Amino acid sequence: MDELKMIEYAQSGDLDAFNRLVLEYQDMAYNVAYRLMGDAAAAEDVTQEAFISAYRRLDSFRGGSFKAWLLRIVTNAAYDEVRRLNRRPTVALEPEGEDGEEIESPAWLEDPHESPEEAALRTELNAAIQGCLDGLEVEFRTVVVLVDIQGLDYREAAASVQSPLGTVKSRLARARLRLQDCLRGFGELLPPDLRYESKGLT
Repeated sequence: MDELKMIEYAQSGDLDAFNRLVLEYQDMAYNVAYRLMGDAAAAEDVTQEAFISAYRRLDSFRGGSFKAWLLRIVTNAAYDEVRRLNRRPTVALEPEGEDGEEIESPAWLEDPHESPEEAALRTELNAAIQGCLDGLEVEFRTVVVLVDIQGLDYREAAASVQSPLGTVKSRLARARLRLQDCLRGFGELLPPDLRYESKGLT
């Protein structure tokens, strides 16, 4: 997909072009929202609202990283929802279905090539990581999600959260230390390439 062309077409009112951009980024947008909120239903709502907002604001995109621009809208929407949902004293470690029951292995985590044991281990690891992420203030959680989980570089992350580069680096360093302390309690779940020692979450 020629992203720049799709953006130009979408800015001209081509809904099909915008829908192609949605398909390209919807999984990333949802995963960012979910990791920030720890709630599947709320993440779906935030993702939908963010794409509607992005379509309405396409004229404000002036070039650069479209991914960073889009994720700024997603993170802002998630921030607003997190503040609204701060009523809850605890957050479930597993995503919930429409009936309110916890989903032990949500579809977006499934890998058809995994054994049942591997899938169970990864589900436990996902729950542990999400639980540790939930313990961070949303500003710190965001930079971890953007850089260590979604793979944005520091400049893209800074653009997404509209903060100076130095602030993003500082928040990320502090967040990584706190996550390292938290994840030490789940060492048996962590494979060697995910051990939180010399690098961030991957």
